[in-house]
Amino acid sequence: MLVTGATNGIGKLTAEQLAARGAHVVIVSRSAERCAAVVDEIRARQPSASLDWIAADLSLLAGVVGAAATFRARYPQLHVLVNNAGAFFARRVVTAEGYESTFALNHLSYFLLTEQLRELLIGSAPARVINVSSEAHQGGAIALADLMGERRYRGWSAYSQSKLANVLFTYSLARQLEGSAVTVNALHPGFVATGFGRNNEGWVGRLMPLVQRFALRPEQGAETSVYLATHPAVAGVTGKYFVRCQEKRSARRSYDLQVQEQLWRASEQLVSAAAKPGVPSGAI
Repeated sequence: MLVTGATNGIGKLTAEQLAARGAHVVIVSRSAERCAAVVDEIRARQPSASLDWIAADLSLLAGVVGAAATFRARYPQLHVLVNNAGAFFARRVVTAEGYESTFALNHLSYFLLTEQLRELLIGSAPARVINVSSEAHQGGAIALADLMGERRYRGWSAYSQSKLANVLFTYSLARQLEGSAVTVNALHPGFVATGFGRNNEGWVGRLMPLVQRFALRPEQGAETSVYLATHPAVAGVTGKYFVRCQEKRSARRSYDLQVQEQLWRASEQLVSAAAKPGVPSGAI
């Protein structure tokens, strides 16, 4: 099982709970030092845990491609992929490859990593893909003419767009993989007390610790991810959205087949150069 964004919060607890259930879990996060420390921490609590790690900056498409290549080189199978890495940026930040950071990390990393591992998942079936979205998607809209927020950027709108993109991507991929025994589902983990939002300067970074006093514990936030990764009841369930381990209708616009297709094509174009060896990601 592969879990991204697994060195803190929901991702970390998801990895630990999956390992406690006997899975071999590979965690992915930006810092090699932090990855190693988290693996040691989990093993201290779960001495029999089977763990590995891959250090990669998933906000960079080159980092996503590298992480997938490393995983494929080490492992012949992948049964569960948990796309969990994400962040909120109150102000517009551009990655070294020229992409707006919210969309790059929260959506394009999900899209590209899953595509890079698609054949491995199919060959390992039954397999499951779990995309961590958010109820913030309910207010999201896909600005196809301005996905990078160059014309207008508002932090919450960008975040909501990326979380809607997670759900749209989930439904598109689930249709494409019908009959393959690979399921694809999205979830809202709840409002959880994690490091979410604390990367921001100013009032946003100061406000988050206060607001999160009323949030769920990370263990509670990880419950739905673990449920979708392991529970027999959802073994054949695909193309659905879950909240607190229960299937729920997502935003009406998330079922728009035209928007799903448009987002898929736009995502393919944005990641196409990164998927070709030797071609700089910004050269699109």
